[in-house]
Amino acid sequence: MDLHWLKPLLGRTSPFVTVFLDATRAESAGESEAADRWKAARRELEREGAPGAVLDEIADLVAVPTGVRGPHGRVIVADGQGVLVDRVVGEPPARTIATFGPVPDLLPAVRAADEAVELLVVAVDRTGADLVWKSAGGARPGVGEDGEPLHESVEGGHDDVHKTRENGLSRRNQSRAEDSWQRNAEEVAAFLDKRVAERTPELVVLTGDVRAVALVCEKVGQQVRELVVEVPGGARGAGAKPDAFAQRVRAAVDELRARRRHAVLDRFGQALGRGEAAVTSLDDVVEVLRRGQVAELVLGDGALGALQEREVLVGLQPLELATNQADLDTLGVADGRRYPAVVALVRAALAQDAGVTFAPDGAAELADGVGALLRWSDESTPSEQLLTQSADARRVRAIP
Repeated sequence: MDLHWLKPLLGRTSPFVTVFLDATRAESAGESEAADRWKAARRELEREGAPGAVLDEIADLVAVPTGVRGPHGRVIVADGQGVLVDRVVGEPPARTIATFGPVPDLLPAVRAADEAVELLVVAVDRTGADLVWKSAGGARPGVGEDGEPLHESVEGGHDDVHKTRENGLSRRNQSRAEDSWQRNAEEVAAFLDKRVAERTPELVVLTGDVRAVALVCEKVGQQVRELVVEVPGGARGAGAKPDAFAQRVRAAVDELRARRRHAVLDRFGQALGRGEAAVTSLDDVVEVLRRGQVAELVLGDGALGALQEREVLVGLQPLELATNQADLDTLGVADGRRYPAVVALVRAALAQDAGVTFAPDGAAELADGVGALLRWSDESTPSEQLLTQSADARRVRAIP
């Protein structure tokens, strides 16, 4: 998971405003409902003492439609100087979150990052291709699934693409047409290889003319081939059924998210079973975060409420964290502040360029609902052995 867009939150001074609201817009009544949700959130933030200028800036942002159809949420985080994060989340919150306090509520923002997928949709025919770069889920407003993404086109240089059946020339004309298809597909494939190498999307959706799709798939390089998913129903120009095609693309994106999550959790489970390169329990995760060892922080979906309730002591720097003051003293931090555990963990993960993966219930064995996949380990790293004893099993499933 890419968390680079949360980096502006590091090093900023408190207090912070966090808003997570349902940004779904429908016909007439839906417009009013979206505005009413923000008004209610603003009243709450004003009671808590949030600066009026910051609330005015958020109000201006919320007034502009996200460009996303269907149910979705919006996460906005600001400090005293203005808005730092503004993202769309595919799943709207059950209730509006509006907080003003010493730390931002990072969980909604990380949820947005977990949903984010950068993809390229390529509609091909026998003369060339149209490319559309998109951000699915967790996107900046206006460049999401139905926003205003970047469009590009590539046209092949061979225009003899129609077979004919005229007298004895039919075979020659058919051969010339097929040769043009091949040459045009080669040019499209070369362009795709270049652009994918430059922009590194996570998914390439290929659609359009069936024969042209097959030719392009044959000719792209290995990097593109590993990312390609063929999705029927799209086309260059008029004639496609956009709603049905968009639904198929969303299904492909959902499958990618599931594969991405499964890959991390599978690596985590294997490493934990070997007793190396993975840890679980709040104490052990805090220790490896403090040492900058974490590649991926794993949070159990069912334990998020408990991790929001538990507290971790932190210093001014994100990697200054501990579950008790004695450990914080060894870092030279005499008077630690108390953060919700989930905020402190995500803050430390962000500071060391680690990712965050959410584990559905039952998908990973997590003591205290938290674990970490490590970049490196040494003899002083906490070691977790395969959980075979009954006491260990009870410990894993007991979320304080």
